[in-house]
Amino acid sequence: MRRLRACLGAATAVTTVALATTAFMAANAAGASADLSSRWYAAAPYLMPLDNDPPDAGAIMDATGLKAFQLAFVLAPDGGGCSPTWDGTAAVSSDTAVKAVVDRIRAKGGDVSVSIGGYGGTKLGQACSDAASTAAAYQQVITKYGLRAIDFDLEEPEYENTAAIKNEIGAAKILQQNNPGLYVSVTTAGTADGTGWFGKQMLLEAKSQGFTPNNFSIMPFDGGFNGAASQTSALTNFNQILQSTFGWDQATAYAHEGFSGMNGRSDTGEMFTQADFQTVLGYATSHHMDRFTFWSLNRDRQCSPPDNGGRTSGTCSSVAQNAWDFATYSVEFAGATPPATTPPSTGTPTPPASGCTAQWSATAVYTAGTEAGYNGHNWKAKWWTQNEKPGAAEWGPWQDEGAC
Repeated sequence: MRRLRACLGAATAVTTVALATTAFMAANAAGASADLSSRWYAAAPYLMPLDNDPPDAGAIMDATGLKAFQLAFVLAPDGGGCSPTWDGTAAVSSDTAVKAVVDRIRAKGGDVSVSIGGYGGTKLGQACSDAASTAAAYQQVITKYGLRAIDFDLEEPEYENTAAIKNEIGAAKILQQNNPGLYVSVTTAGTADGTGWFGKQMLLEAKSQGFTPNNFSIMPFDGGFNGAASQTSALTNFNQILQSTFGWDQATAYAHEGFSGMNGRSDTGEMFTQADFQTVLGYATSHHMDRFTFWSLNRDRQCSPPDNGGRTSGTCSSVAQNAWDFATYSVEFAGATPPATTPPSTGTPTPPASGCTAQWSATAVYTAGTEAGYNGHNWKAKWWTQNEKPGAAEWGPWQDEGAC
């Protein structure tokens, strides 16, 4: 689980560009699916294809309309060396298991991005000697899978290593130059102030190298966050950091900003419900942000038995949900319409008390516009909700209709 989760010489650079670009084009011509819009790569949720009880990507596509997946994670070998592996153990060069997942997704009209780094294991930026060798290792991944998108997930402990971050940013720049049209995202830790000292140093390294990805995304969880309002506040603060670092205006900064959330219960016990995701999605779309993703599809299902948020799991969310609820927000961000479904009713509100609408029930499903009585007030649901007490948070799913 991710949290449970130097420059080339001129002649060498020209040769590397030509060879890598040829390899990239050849890989695309060798059977990769038709290009998706960059919006889909920006909306791709994370999926571990070899760990945490991988769900069937095809089934998720059928149920939600999702077309893009962020496969995680490519690392250096656990035994050392500068060659790409899945999770530090499965060499990319000999992989067939992940390739089968990629082929299934593409056969259904979708595509994948690959994420490198993450929270655990040794990263290639740490293991490789310089940016060029780091880029060469990642180029193997791009060529193997015919990638049109890649994500640099730079967080603890790697982003505390100045040399490693220089290698990663340098590699990202080389890959961007050598693979025309490659969608590149950089994901890092989020704090209430936007991102911390090491995240800001990473941005300064990118500025010093003249590197601009499609977006810089933050992960506003596992840092004392409490619902959507704290996350949107962090995104606002991060926007100001992007402005001050790169000299962008606000709109340009938002156009290069992304959100990477954690669905359900985070590693530190924070809870992020469907309502929180809906609020952040509204913020991201209204501010024309470039990316909206989450960790992870492996967790986008209810725990069995339901644990009411008592534990953090790599295979379920620990919140009340239907399977793939959170994936539908990615679909909406991409600009598509999720297939119409009616959430099953898991309870019936009790008859109304005198002067009040039907009393709120923890097991009932409420959709936008439905009402419930609670603590002497009538409340109207702003969106789909279940087991969220009216009035628990002013930014929550309930609107106070007044005393009854």
